[in-house]
Amino acid sequence: MRVTLLGSGASAGVPMLGGVGGLGDWGVCDPAEPRNRRSRASIVIEDAGGALLVDTAPELRMQLLAAAIGRIDAVLYTHAHADHVMGLDDLRALNRIVNRPLETFGTTETMKELTTRFPYAFRPWTPPGFFRPVLEPRIVEPGQSIDPAGFPVRLFEQDHKVCKTLGLRVGAFGYSTDVLILNEKAMAALEGVDTWVVGCFQRATHWVHANLDQVLAWIERLRPRRTVLTHLGTDMDYGWMTRTLPPHVEAGYDGMVLEIPA
Repeated sequence: MRVTLLGSGASAGVPMLGGVGGLGDWGVCDPAEPRNRRSRASIVIEDAGGALLVDTAPELRMQLLAAAIGRIDAVLYTHAHADHVMGLDDLRALNRIVNRPLETFGTTETMKELTTRFPYAFRPWTPPGFFRPVLEPRIVEPGQSIDPAGFPVRLFEQDHKVCKTLGLRVGAFGYSTDVLILNEKAMAALEGVDTWVVGCFQRATHWVHANLDQVLAWIERLRPRRTVLTHLGTDMDYGWMTRTLPPHVEAGYDGMVLEIPA
């Protein structure tokens, strides 16, 4: 199984808008390091049988082109914040490739938001062709095990302070973006994980995102073989992380590909 980090940035991306001459606010990130240039967070999980897209970041079209991923079989949303859903219209081209509606998984709250913002995407398909995205909603809840695109996905709840988000476990792989608190059920779902991609917005404490010390404490408890940080803000310079993080913890970057053991 292969996981591609399409985007590794937080809601404003890196660089953020603004900066000297309007060329971008990089914070402490070195503009000369290409792995500091971050689009918004989403991933694709692939094997020989299919491809599952997790979230549709605003840059989805360019992310998929850059990663040379030409087909998606199903979509799963962790939550409905704009940086995770605003690329939804790009799913129309993916409908055309597979020539069918795409099963789309999310909680009741997430689907309510999506159907309110994108009502046209959830109307029944009227073939032939796709002049709009066509999605078939599948309501899920934390604690469920589902099989989107043929992947055995176990869902667990994460506390993002302003809302609940979905974490997921697929075999030896775990994904936890946009999270402040992981409860005991979430920790149990992640027990024994080999490769964990986890959101780590900044070094200092943040009111809705886990910071570096908190994520390192989770890693110490779970002891995955490999941990990759994502949803990174302008406080998280790639070079600094490479020099500073423990050997089994590394910075994610746009286009990073992870091979997950069976």
